[in-house]
Amino acid sequence: MTCTTCHDAAKTSRKSADSLLPSATRCDACHGSDHRKSPVESGAELLGQCGYCHVGYKPGDGQRVARLEIPPPNLRFDHALHAARSIDCKRCHGDVGALELATFDQLPRMKGCFGCHEAESTRKGVPSRACPTCHLTERGSLMKTSFAGGKLVPPAWLHDAEHGSDWIERHKKVAANDGRFCARCHEERYCAGCHDGRVKPRQVHPNDFISMHPIQARRNEPRCTSCHQEQSFCLSCHQRAGVTLTGPSEVLAGRGRFHPPPSIWTDGPRTASHHAREAERNLNACVSCHIERDCATCHATAKVGGRGGELNPHPPGFSSRCSSALRKNARPCLVCHDPADSNSSWR
Repeated sequence: MTCTTCHDAAKTSRKSADSLLPSATRCDACHGSDHRKSPVESGAELLGQCGYCHVGYKPGDGQRVARLEIPPPNLRFDHALHAARSIDCKRCHGDVGALELATFDQLPRMKGCFGCHEAESTRKGVPSRACPTCHLTERGSLMKTSFAGGKLVPPAWLHDAEHGSDWIERHKKVAANDGRFCARCHEERYCAGCHDGRVKPRQVHPNDFISMHPIQARRNEPRCTSCHQEQSFCLSCHQRAGVTLTGPSEVLAGRGRFHPPPSIWTDGPRTASHHAREAERNLNACVSCHIERDCATCHATAKVGGRGGELNPHPPGFSSRCSSALRKNARPCLVCHDPADSNSSWR
């Protein structure tokens, strides 16, 4: 007898919550019992007795057995799709025919599913490895992890991501190797809850990061801005420390020089160390300390702070295309240029 002799509903089932157990009257043909009668009439042979199938039944219980309750699984599963591809039941459930009693152990394990769902592919006929193929999801396509029976967490063999007692120490390596894997269950604010100091002490950076962070910021600025905003977080800290052009006067007075001397940084020919070249390479590094008005102090036709009109920030030949830039967006022009300036050629 094949599995579908009794579990024929498996061939058409599209939902994991479907009951695939055979009806009691279907068993009567082979076991000699009669479930249409009340009380149920047992068969004459041993395999027709109530206790043969119903574990825990004792003679004298009045042909009443405990009701079988099977909670719906917290998964998506399409039996019909697997049956249509001639996937043998033993592939997932093992050799049930050799058992006297089928238990929870005969349910498939996730690691067994990976035998087929092991490669990401969109080709027809190749099973998808995407988590929502089997797992329930919430808003934002995140996997649902909280259920009445407990918390859904990754197994040890999956990216070494078992959420055990040492997970706090190990999770940084897993997240660094594949952040998208973590993002399947967690939103970014989940991480920020610990790493911004509100829930737990900051543990993102090493102890000497204050002195070393300028190097890290210049090497991989986009990674810094994934957590920090330059014009709020970076600028406010630099102002307090005096490492900025704009800040408390008492701090600025004794801060010393941050940039190279004027002969290199602002005066003389535009070498690779000139501030103009630095701004062209990485303007974000400049605005982490400076505000727009700082630039306009020198690069403007209108006088700002007693200065202005001294230095032209535009490249040679810009006057031929300045009107086009003005029509596209006048705001950058008005930062430096005064519309009432009759001597200005910007119009």
